[in-house]
Amino acid sequence: MSEKVLVCGSVAFDTIAVFEGHFKDHILADSIQSLSVSFFVPTMRKEYGGCAGNIAYNLKLLGADPVPVGTVGADAADYLAYFQNLGIDTSMIHVIPEMFTPQCFITTDLDNNQIASFHPGAMLRSAENDLTGALAAWAIVAPDSKDGMFAHARRLKQQGIPFIFDLGQAMPLFTGEDLEEMLAMADIFTANDYEASVVEQRTGRSPEQMSESMRAVVVTRGAEGATLYVKGAKTQIAPIKATAIVDPTGCGDAHRAGLLYGLARNWRLEQACQLANVMGAFKIASRGPQNHKPGRAEIGASLKQHYGIELPV
Repeated sequence: MSEKVLVCGSVAFDTIAVFEGHFKDHILADSIQSLSVSFFVPTMRKEYGGCAGNIAYNLKLLGADPVPVGTVGADAADYLAYFQNLGIDTSMIHVIPEMFTPQCFITTDLDNNQIASFHPGAMLRSAENDLTGALAAWAIVAPDSKDGMFAHARRLKQQGIPFIFDLGQAMPLFTGEDLEEMLAMADIFTANDYEASVVEQRTGRSPEQMSESMRAVVVTRGAEGATLYVKGAKTQIAPIKATAIVDPTGCGDAHRAGLLYGLARNWRLEQACQLANVMGAFKIASRGPQNHKPGRAEIGASLKQHYGIELPV
């Protein structure tokens, strides 16, 4: 079986600004109906990002063979060259010359709260990027255009490639009926605790109930670790204390990469979730979604120290 991992989702630029204050001091609940605020952001940087881009980057750190599946504009030449230099296969990143690459504009405050705006650009045509015929051990359908997410999920299902459904920032696009259709195709559903509560509200099913008809549900809980649900049974995945809390951008994507790595190598689900926690802890200690650079030895040492698991050579 191929050990490739298909990573379907956005490949985007992130423009990240830091507000050296607290949003809560400037966004007043009693004036929210006429909100007009401006934040002075003396620090700003442009990063390579997007869910598929971030997940692929973290998989490469682990020594995996990720294949990002996304759509970008003509302005993405430097991003493609950067990935190629890392040894990441860009053959399934489709360039649409007349559109811009997706871009996320993020402002973070001193409490690590975020306000984001997203320009989808070429992502709106991601359904045209046909992965039919691709071989992979596992895949993930990460946030993308709604049409693209459904197209990728249906093609993966038709080909018998197991995949994770990662709702993430695409949450506003999905009705309860949409979610039920995606959950019926996916093997694993992953979300943070807020997203999981919204999905429960829209579908009327708790994570325990959703896991009855899937291989697993994984809910991340930040500093509290994660919860793994399998056939209605719940297992808490103990957290790792990060060496520093610097920037949450891309932490969820790093977590997904650890999970995918374990799944592609037939690890037990609990172990895959533990590796996911390790990757999230490395990411949050670094600014930007793709600037952390732990080697496999460093990742393996952390995995061994915290969970007693050996990272295979």
